[in-house]
Amino acid sequence: MKTNESLQKDVQDAIKWEPLLHAAEIGVIVKDGIVTLTGTVDSYTKKLEAEHAAKMVSGVKAVVEKIAINYGSYGKKPDADIASEIINAFKWNWSVPEEKIKVKVENGWVTVEGTVSWNYQKEAANDSVKNLLGVIGVTNKITIKSDITDLVEKKEIEKALTRNWTINHDNIKVKVSANEVTLSGIVNSYYEKDEAERIAWNAPGVSSVNNELSLFNEN
Repeated sequence: MKTNESLQKDVQDAIKWEPLLHAAEIGVIVKDGIVTLTGTVDSYTKKLEAEHAAKMVSGVKAVVEKIAINYGSYGKKPDADIASEIINAFKWNWSVPEEKIKVKVENGWVTVEGTVSWNYQKEAANDSVKNLLGVIGVTNKITIKSDITDLVEKKEIEKALTRNWTINHDNIKVKVSANEVTLSGIVNSYYEKDEAERIAWNAPGVSSVNNELSLFNEN
């Protein structure tokens, strides 16, 4: 098991390795595998990138994100302008069913709501927003309601997990109840946990995925 100091150094190196974060001043505090990120960045994208980089480091069990965003004078925008840019971004993204999504902006914080048929559409809406100047955070309240009425096939999800060489599928259990999927078991990294969930969402008919996968506890 890595010491706090060793894990801190690995996380710091991982953050500095990301091109977006070369010049960012991000503090890293580590205690028993729990990583706390502090500091200030000039975009919401950089905040997400720092969190993602930390999560991908071996030995990290959880990430507490306390990074602030300060755009400075150049990045300040009225909420109405941000909302207008979001709507325009949705129009240019074929993956986003814009007619099914509502947008609210309050002091730079964006909330998206609505109902879509696939999780990739929900993620596409989120991705369209996060890179826009002036955005300081996103709350995604979009729900999934599949147009496919057939029950989700458990075996098909298990086969998809088996096909992915980056996942140790032997330790993952799949439970299906109507259109709801639950993943449980133990994986070696945040990447495996996120990838397994992504694969489950790709199954036709899925309306929700409960990701209960635990990270391997290094001894």
